[in-house]
Amino acid sequence: SRKTGKGYRLMVISTSNRDEAIAAKTKIYTYFPELKAYLWHQSPYYKLKAGNFKERKEAELYQQKLSAYFPKGVFIMNDIVELKLEKTQGEDL
Repeated sequence: SRKTGKGYRLMVISTSNRDEAIAAKTKIYTYFPELKAYLWHQSPYYKLKAGNFKERKEAELYQQKLSAYFPKGVFIMNDIVELKLEKTQGEDL
């Protein structure tokens, strides 16, 4: 199960071109399958965010990696993210 909390996501693209947004999402899944991509439409823009980062440092590492694929810029945003639940001791018995 998952819970949510404060964290960071990377804003990858904001475009009025739906195909461009979908291509960007595909690119993220191709090169960074471990990242979850979130695409939504906020008229007239399609916005794509990626990742669920609890720590800003982790988001910064991916920001550098993604910038190679998205030269227009990748920006770190404060967001409510999905957090993996930490296993407490004895839970997996």
